[in-house]
Amino acid sequence: MDFDEFREFGHASIEFIINYLSGIRERDVLPSVAPYSVINQLPKEIPEKPEHWREVLKDLEHIILPGLTHWQSPYFNAFFPSSSSAGSIVGELLIAGIGVLGFSWICSPACTELEVVVMDWLAKFLKLPEHFQHASDGPGGGVIQGSASEAVLVAVLAAREQAVLSCKETHPELSESEVRGKLIAYSSDQSNSCIEKAGVLAAMPIKLLPADEDLILRGDTLRKAIEEDVAAGRIPVICIATLGTTGTCAYDDIESLADVCQASKVWLHVDAAYAGGGFALEECAELRRGLDRVDSLNFNLHKFMLVNFDCSAMWLRDANKVVDSFNVDRIYLKHKHEGQSQIPDFRHWQIPLGRRFRALKVWITFRTLGAEGLRNHVRKHIALAQQFESFVRNDSRFEMVAPQALGLVCFRPRGDNENTTQLLQRLMERKKIYMVKAEHAGRQFLRFAVCGMDAKPSDIEFAWTEIESQLTAQLAEKSLAEVARKPSNVSDLRQHFQMHLASDGGGTHEKSQ
Repeated sequence: MDFDEFREFGHASIEFIINYLSGIRERDVLPSVAPYSVINQLPKEIPEKPEHWREVLKDLEHIILPGLTHWQSPYFNAFFPSSSSAGSIVGELLIAGIGVLGFSWICSPACTELEVVVMDWLAKFLKLPEHFQHASDGPGGGVIQGSASEAVLVAVLAAREQAVLSCKETHPELSESEVRGKLIAYSSDQSNSCIEKAGVLAAMPIKLLPADEDLILRGDTLRKAIEEDVAAGRIPVICIATLGTTGTCAYDDIESLADVCQASKVWLHVDAAYAGGGFALEECAELRRGLDRVDSLNFNLHKFMLVNFDCSAMWLRDANKVVDSFNVDRIYLKHKHEGQSQIPDFRHWQIPLGRRFRALKVWITFRTLGAEGLRNHVRKHIALAQQFESFVRNDSRFEMVAPQALGLVCFRPRGDNENTTQLLQRLMERKKIYMVKAEHAGRQFLRFAVCGMDAKPSDIEFAWTEIESQLTAQLAEKSLAEVARKPSNVSDLRQHFQMHLASDGGGTHEKSQ
């Protein structure tokens, strides 16, 4: 492919993306495909001869898109946002076109230095403590990881190695294997699955402590667990707190946890993958309480900052603790400026050696949206969630499960868990909106998360109409089934049908026929 054809392919691909995103509301958010449907439509081997790019785009439209769940749709209301923007999309194109790997400064100085700049920009924008900036006098700073899972794993591994070194100094009679066998970590039973997985990968058990009734983990619970483990001869290493839990977007009590961690010399990491976006707003200032006392934290830019996945910001109070834990040098990785400046070699701050030029798409996104645009985006999600919450509270058939938090609303139809399960099943079969269930204290509920590139009030109205109308149909069918099982006479059954016909405009009558 020469540059002229590449230009034509590129223009067509941009048009493809524009048409896809501009018409995304017209597509069902969930696919209507069976397992292996995509596999069975594709060749079993690489084509022997090159194919024209027009054929590739045609197969993308007719084979790949029908098998996708549309994450950028405003009718995608599951999990949390994985947002994007025009600037970020173009940024990804430029990253691929430039094609650098920035694992050390000399490999591409601008790749490293731009990351230093945007991470300090972001730290200031989110009003984080100054010691998390590269520009500060201390050893702190920020780095872009691929995901929250990577950031949490880096924190867990670094804390583990620091604990091993410290314990070997204070207890020289213990072998390293004996020390490692005693290590223990902590988090909440409301935390993300990636935290438990980090414990598996680090070969260190992570106790999932019970959150309080309000789904918040507090220092008293952590203190009790640490005291029990110390008495049993274990070595507490790290506590991973959460700001914005997966289930309900609850906020752990960072200040009380910090009290316990400091007293016990335990690393405190904060997973703010979702709620970190609220740090930028003065009306959410309480979310930042205690952050000046944590050792590390992470925030996913693809959730609130309109930078597409993968892009997770991580800040460290003392980056040397990570560098010392991960530093593996080879002669081919050295350069003459190494150690002569405060500019980091980010390969020591992460699991892989190679690094994508993620800072470029962050830089482009921040410049094309501005701080004001980013704050407005977060506020819009909050306002849309409040709109949805008002619908829930004004319908007596539903109940709130937890307070609305940022762009998330947790609710359920009143009654037993079967009502919730059936409602979600109906919605999934219709594929107009996509939500997922969660559970706490035996009660199942639905999570409605504001997502999509450009969600609007009309999208919230559409989602609510879909939800409440399906509950209306569900309850009508249930009631009719009960009457049909025990009709006192034909007259009573006819009267029951007519009642539901009047209540829902005829849909139930059609089904009863």
